[in-house]
Amino acid sequence: MSTPAQAPMMSHLSPSGTLAPAGRRALRFAAAATLISLSVSGGYSQTPTPATAITETASPFTYADVADLASRANLIAVARPRSFAKLPPNGASAPAGMQRFYVDAQVDSLIRGDAGLPPRIAFLIDLPLDVKPSRALKGRPFILFGHPGARPGDVQLLSSSALLPSTPATDARVRAITAEVVAPDAAPEIVRVVEAFHVEGTVAGESETQIFLATKSGRPVSLSIIRRPSEEPRFGAALGEIVDEAANAPPRDTLLWYRLACGLPPALPHGAASKLDGAAAQAAAADYRSFIDRLGPCTRTRAAPGGGAPDPDAPANAG
Repeated sequence: MSTPAQAPMMSHLSPSGTLAPAGRRALRFAAAATLISLSVSGGYSQTPTPATAITETASPFTYADVADLASRANLIAVARPRSFAKLPPNGASAPAGMQRFYVDAQVDSLIRGDAGLPPRIAFLIDLPLDVKPSRALKGRPFILFGHPGARPGDVQLLSSSALLPSTPATDARVRAITAEVVAPDAAPEIVRVVEAFHVEGTVAGESETQIFLATKSGRPVSLSIIRRPSEEPRFGAALGEIVDEAANAPPRDTLLWYRLACGLPPALPHGAASKLDGAAAQAAAADYRSFIDRLGPCTRTRAAPGGGAPDPDAPANAG
């Protein structure tokens, strides 16, 4: 697994390198939805997918905005478009109101990628008819999130919004989050809430709720809410088989916080408390909600991957 680059950029690109200085202005797109997809000549034939608008002023991308992309991409690079060739409106034409371009781009640096990248890549981009790519895009750096293709230089964009204007602040955030993602002890992606337990203490006002989560990697994650008389509730999140009473809730804008705040449903799923009696089930549900409130909202400025309305029993704690 690769790690984020820290060494100076070299003329041939490998997983080392740092982001070149940001352009004077960020990428300029029209307010209409933009279709973007990565490819190379003779390579992919997939239809580009909608991307959110990027304005002249760098957007204040949140931790969740970047983590949505960095946690799913195994190739992250900074590139500058150099030339544009408009493609004819044939069988693979752009949607109505859009125009499709084949873009040749220079790679400034590779943030993540096991196999590296050649100095030049190419991709397809759909833009509104009134946008001139040579004026809006040429020479300006942006960060791509995706996967490598079958040949060197083949890059497939991760999702419809997997492109960010490169600024010093965005670059720093991308690199920091990528370092968390590739760490050996990285917090795993939450799949579902498995089961909740609740027990009352020996004195009035004392109780403990434990909630066990399933993850994509199979690594166990558990939550605990401990209440004692005349004390604030103690919230904890532990990575491991054993519930750690000394664990604390994760700080905001960390990978574990993101996995929980952005991956847990807003309410305890009914099935997770099916083994509890009525009073214990209600107490467990109230403690779970308190934990979610303690985490705070998963704030995004861009659409979450997949989009659509959240399922109350599915990961959807979006703010």
